Amino acid sequence: MLSLTPVVVLVGLLFPVVRLFGADTLNGASQVILLLSTAVCALLSIIFCGTRWKEIEQAIVQNITNVATALLLLLLIGALSGTWMISGIIPSLIYYGMKLISPDFYLVSTCVICSVVSLMTGSSWTTVATIGIALSGIGLAQGFSPGWIGGAIISGAYFGDKISPLSDTTNMASAITGTPLFVHVRYMMITTVPSISIALIIYLIVGFSHHTTSTNDIAFLLIH
Repeated sequence: MLSLTPVVVLVGLLFPVVRLFGADTLNGASQVILLLSTAVCALLSIIFCGTRWKEIEQAIVQNITNVATALLLLLLIGALSGTWMISGIIPSLIYYGMKLISPDFYLVSTCVICSVVSLMTGSSWTTVATIGIALSGIGLAQGFSPGWIGGAIISGAYFGDKISPLSDTTNMASAITGTPLFVHVRYMMITTVPSISIALIIYLIVGFSHHTTSTNDIAFLLIH
């Protein structure tokens, strides 16, 4: 019951904050709620568990150290995607992609490409923020729904991230459970391979049943 108290406080404070600020909740209000919930957790630990503040500080430092890689990765993703956009790489990928990728196979191709890139980089975030943006532009130009485009990109990016030996989450899960990395990857493939196979079949069916944008519209987008 004691361990659930911070969770109850967090949920109880989030309800009025979300209702009050709406879409602006993420601009600062939610962070204040998280800090208050953390303070409640620390206070309960000191009062009821006899934990010293020094031990709590050490735990905070250790947790920050564990997620430092993910934080640096987020910074690098922002820099990489901005660099690709400014240098013209993403517009070039959109331009040549509309010429090379057939609308019938667009969703399947998008999922496979994102899987390969995510597998090589070990990051679904990097994949979505770089090649995912280019593929999204190609799909919109060919008249696909943003929902189908996002589904194909995310499906491929998450599949590659899950089975990549370079993935931070895969390595962290393996280390925490004491499981050899490739044993962990092999067991994850039991669920991920059937899932991505079903997704590819669905994307193939949707691609062939999709009525693409006219060639005149695509030619106009290529020029502009």
